[in-house]
Amino acid sequence: MRNLALIQTTHTSIQSDSCISAVTLDLDENNIYIASELQTPDADVTVQVRKVEADGQCREDVPLMTSARFEAYLASNPWSSPYGKPPELVSFKLLLDTRTLVFVMRGGEIAVAPLDEEPLAVEVVGNIDAGILAASWSPDDSLLVLATGDDKLILMTSTFDIVSETTLQREDFGEDAPINVGWGSKQTQFHGSLGKAAAQAPKPAVVGSSPDDDELPRISWRGDGAYFVLSSLSAGESRHRTLRIYSHTGILQSTSELTPGLEHVLSWRPSGNWIVSTQRYGFPGGGEGRAGRHDVVMYERNGLRRLDFNIQDLASAEARVSGETAARQWAYRVKEAAWSSDSNVLALWVEKDSGDLVQLWTIGNFHWYLKHEVTAPSHSNEGTQTRFTSVTWHPEDPTVLVLTTPSRVIRKKYVWDTFASTSRPPHDSGTVAVLDGSSILLTPFRTQNVPPPMSSYQLPLMAPQEHVARQQSRLPVHLSFSPSRDVIIALWETGYAELTDFRTRLGPGRGKVMDAVKLWAGLVSDADFVTSGTLEYRQILLLSQESDDHIDGSFTFAALGSNSSQDGNDIIKVARLEHGKISESVTGDLPQRGGRLVPSDHQLWWQSPDGELLSVDKSTGTALPVTGFKEFCAYAQYTDSPSLFIGLTTSSHLYVVDETGSSQLLASNANSFTIASGYLVWTSTAHMAYFAPLGALAKWLASSSDSSESGRSSQPEWETRKVERGSRIVTAVPSTMSLVLQMPRGNLETINPRPMVMEIVKQDIDSGNYAKAFSACRRHRVDLTVFVEHKQDEFIANLPQFLNQVDDVDYINLFLTSIGQSALPDGIVNELCDGIRTELSKKDPKTYINSTLTAHIMKRPSDHEAGLASLLALRETEPQLVEEAVKYIIFLVDADRLFDTALGMYDFSLVLMIAQHAQKDPREYLPFLRELRAMEKFYQRFKIDDHLRRYPKALYNLSLAGSDRLEEAFSYVEKHQLYEPALSIWKGSEHYNTVLDIYGDWLFERREFRDAAFVFRQAEMYAKAMLAYEKALEWQDLFEIAIQQQVSTEDLRATAYRVAEDLSSKKRYQEAARVLLDYTKDVREAVIALVQGNSFSEARRIITLSAKPDLLEEIVHPGALESKSQIADDLAEMRDQLRKQVGRVRELRVKKVEEPDVFYGEEDVDLHNVDVMTDVSMAPTAFTRYTVAPSAISKTTSKRSSRSKRKLERKVGSGRKGTVDEEEYLLRSVTKLVARFNATLADAAHLIPHLFQLSPTHHTEGVLLQTDVFAFQQELHASVEEIWTKTPQTDDGAEEEGWATRMKEYERQKRVDPLEKVGRPEVGKEGLGKRMGAV
Repeated sequence: MRNLALIQTTHTSIQSDSCISAVTLDLDENNIYIASELQTPDADVTVQVRKVEADGQCREDVPLMTSARFEAYLASNPWSSPYGKPPELVSFKLLLDTRTLVFVMRGGEIAVAPLDEEPLAVEVVGNIDAGILAASWSPDDSLLVLATGDDKLILMTSTFDIVSETTLQREDFGEDAPINVGWGSKQTQFHGSLGKAAAQAPKPAVVGSSPDDDELPRISWRGDGAYFVLSSLSAGESRHRTLRIYSHTGILQSTSELTPGLEHVLSWRPSGNWIVSTQRYGFPGGGEGRAGRHDVVMYERNGLRRLDFNIQDLASAEARVSGETAARQWAYRVKEAAWSSDSNVLALWVEKDSGDLVQLWTIGNFHWYLKHEVTAPSHSNEGTQTRFTSVTWHPEDPTVLVLTTPSRVIRKKYVWDTFASTSRPPHDSGTVAVLDGSSILLTPFRTQNVPPPMSSYQLPLMAPQEHVARQQSRLPVHLSFSPSRDVIIALWETGYAELTDFRTRLGPGRGKVMDAVKLWAGLVSDADFVTSGTLEYRQILLLSQESDDHIDGSFTFAALGSNSSQDGNDIIKVARLEHGKISESVTGDLPQRGGRLVPSDHQLWWQSPDGELLSVDKSTGTALPVTGFKEFCAYAQYTDSPSLFIGLTTSSHLYVVDETGSSQLLASNANSFTIASGYLVWTSTAHMAYFAPLGALAKWLASSSDSSESGRSSQPEWETRKVERGSRIVTAVPSTMSLVLQMPRGNLETINPRPMVMEIVKQDIDSGNYAKAFSACRRHRVDLTVFVEHKQDEFIANLPQFLNQVDDVDYINLFLTSIGQSALPDGIVNELCDGIRTELSKKDPKTYINSTLTAHIMKRPSDHEAGLASLLALRETEPQLVEEAVKYIIFLVDADRLFDTALGMYDFSLVLMIAQHAQKDPREYLPFLRELRAMEKFYQRFKIDDHLRRYPKALYNLSLAGSDRLEEAFSYVEKHQLYEPALSIWKGSEHYNTVLDIYGDWLFERREFRDAAFVFRQAEMYAKAMLAYEKALEWQDLFEIAIQQQVSTEDLRATAYRVAEDLSSKKRYQEAARVLLDYTKDVREAVIALVQGNSFSEARRIITLSAKPDLLEEIVHPGALESKSQIADDLAEMRDQLRKQVGRVRELRVKKVEEPDVFYGEEDVDLHNVDVMTDVSMAPTAFTRYTVAPSAISKTTSKRSSRSKRKLERKVGSGRKGTVDEEEYLLRSVTKLVARFNATLADAAHLIPHLFQLSPTHHTEGVLLQTDVFAFQQELHASVEEIWTKTPQTDDGAEEEGWATRMKEYERQKRVDPLEKVGRPEVGKEGLGKRMGAV
């Protein structure tokens, strides 16, 4: 669906009597070297060399660099062809490696001219006496193939050393000769649609050559330089053309099948699949077919013919002559063919009686399109047509074509462009125009999706008579659609234009899809420009008016051209067309040459060759710079809401620019883009489609312009969608929410991207067109919650309007189901369900009973009982309707669940109705229902609630069943632990304390002693309360009740001893001492408890207070020494642990530096769920450590269950020796050790002062303990200082939660310094009483 659009033409003239015969391109310095021939009076030939820069500027004259004189071959060898003498210069080539120009002359001389030498001198390095008829260099310039006048084929290197030499005429097929494997002859094989008759048809008796053959051999290389093909005439009376394929070493590989009428044209497609030539039909020795038929034929490397297509009739009926006497039997011939470097465009050089032209052909979906014609320029003074002397494609830029005439070099640059309608809804037809010869193929993708090469409509183009008379191109150079409707304008290079209204049918119907009417045809420029031939037009834009142009019949267009003179810049012509005539026109001069108009609706923009954007005033034609791209964008578009320029370069860079000059690179791999539905849509070479909202794009551009850094890194995440490989955008149709893509092979695919669909749906919701939005959501499978999420409050307020438009019961049920199963908040869902149910009840409750039921079911939680209640309200008046509704609700809800809900309503008739429609087995439910019917009311309901496991409600009904059911009720409370409901039921009754007693016993059994004691105390069961308080060690409450209940002294002392023992076992020594002193008066046991708790100060105070000094030596002295011994043992244990762990940390850190790969042995968690099975048994290697693949050693599968995943996660942080987690584990262990030492330090600080005071022995032990503690404190502090150094780490961001994500996070965290994970502990600085030791 793409067309070749001309974007630049440059002319370079030479003022000389010589004739340009060849050019060669300097790819390193971007120069063109021109070789021209001049016949000398003594029949020799002088070759002149000129150089011109390929900078896009026109030049009137190019100075001469050098010239050389050679012997003319044609002077001594008369030429018998009726088409004139060929040039003496057979090949003119620049070898880039050596910077040398190489001349291959027809007379046999081979000369070189090194460009690095000053002055430039031509030196003959070899000569072939028989002359050279054809020459061709390999694509890498390493080999040269020559066809000589004595029918020899010579292969040379770039230094002119001969690689091989053979004869042109060969009888053998070559190395790739086919082998008969006995599968039958060709006549017995399947031949497809041609049938067996075609295979059995007799071969032509005479195989000859075309009368248009110039009798010269041709040579063409394949793009990779591995093979070349030679086309030559055979010897003898019946001469015919044969193709022979050779390897790059000169060995014959294959020979083509005999083809009658095969011509001299030859070109091997660079991609390598086709060898192109031409074939004539309808003459003796030619192909069998109608007279005048002319085909381009294609061969494969094996010599077999595969494809062909017919060349359009190039000669008019008046110019065609008959007979053998005419110089041109068909008034034209194809002289040469050439492929573009990317193999996409085939150029055919056609030589006509009236002048030369070059046709550009492309293929798509196995159809050949004629895209463009280039005619040889006429003489400005005589008006006669000239001829081309060479046609050459740029070897690296496939869009540049270089043509030469005898005195001029013409350089044309093309781009691939899609001519698509840009009209907006509701008039957007999505029409795309494709040029194919003298017709425009049109397809409106809004209503039809016709695959190319077919189309919905074909618009014939009738070239004006002056074009035919002056031999101008019959094909337009550019097309443009109106932004308002399907009106197209076609422009020819001469300035002739045609305006056509297609009158496209947008709606359904049986009428014509298009009914084209020509609105205007004429010239866009003054007559003197056209007749002079110096102004060449190449682009036209049809602009939209402020008013609707399809109403007042007026149009405004702008045509862009350039003057072929040396100082000729671009010229723009703005004209207003009213009622079939140009009413206003303005011509403006632009500052440079080779620019391009930027499509837009109303404004006129011009882009210079360096990317600068200028605003052109339509009334005056003046251009003012506004902003610009960073480089020239061959494809650009302007959008005014918001004001943005989008540009795509030929190197796949996609830019966005605003009028303030802010510019950003959106993508570096884009291959197409369009603007539709408020989105910039582009595709990439990574086979993705991107959708960027224009509003968000403008905000991002404005925010990134404030930063000096590139905003590329902070580019928002646009919505994306995968597309087929190589897809390009053809057009977008907002009304149908579709995006049309074309694949590389030419077929089309129409998709409905979610962003475009959502944009139209939201627009319809905003405009209140709920029915259209609902239909679009259903068609494109969009979640119906978009109605709520878009504008929630507004939609809830417009629920009546929504239900009036979407009034179908099934559609309402679908909407309710969607919101009920969505992630919307429960409150919103319930509000919507209630609102819809209320509105439906106002309209017609009977019609919308199913929707009412759906609204009840979709609430959160589902209100099944309310739904069934609505059925009960209609049961008496509409029994048939209720039955149908029951069937529907059974469809929505599980039948068993619905049966239980009806049973819970205590309505047996409803239960029976649901059971019958749910097709339940009567044997399952009838006995149960009969049993229930036999019970009294409240006990019946108790049984029902108990069956439905509604235990609190069942208990309530059982409590109403009478006093004879009281014991059963209490048992029911204990069975189902219904203590709180029971308390609320029997509160204030005589049975309340009984319930409390049951509740307290249950809490006591659960070892919730404190709560049980409280409950027993409330029930005035003090004995049980005391026991519970004792178990809970709540000794204050215990002794309070004991004293209140006047417990005996012996029992009180016994209780105190038990409580003190339990408190001591819980290390609550001071509380134990308090209980012993208050309730037993046992000072000795109290002192023992205090000493055990390291409370020596309190123990000594109690001893002094009770006047029992003997307890000091009996209990305190040995207790202090025992505490000192315990602390010393703890210090020794901690010291040993510290030294081992610090040493291991040092080892790990050395290993981390010296062997990081071994230390960080990373495991790919993606392999955890991959099963890899092999039949080969082998010993485990180092790699098996990182895989979970099963082998002969382990027969277990590698797929992990949830249990094994949890086990692996626990194992990850276990800190096993040798793992990467070991260092972190050791650091955490040291942290715990510091905390333990700090606690021990506090104990030592309390103990040491007493050791210093008790006795000399204790003093000595105190000094030892003080020294030991201080030494370990210093060692611990030094170790922490050594191993704790923080290393800052970067945060890679959070990912979606999951087991795989957690494991990946663990793998990433392996290389994070453990010191960052484990905080540095603080070693305690408790005073140890250093001065006390000296006292």
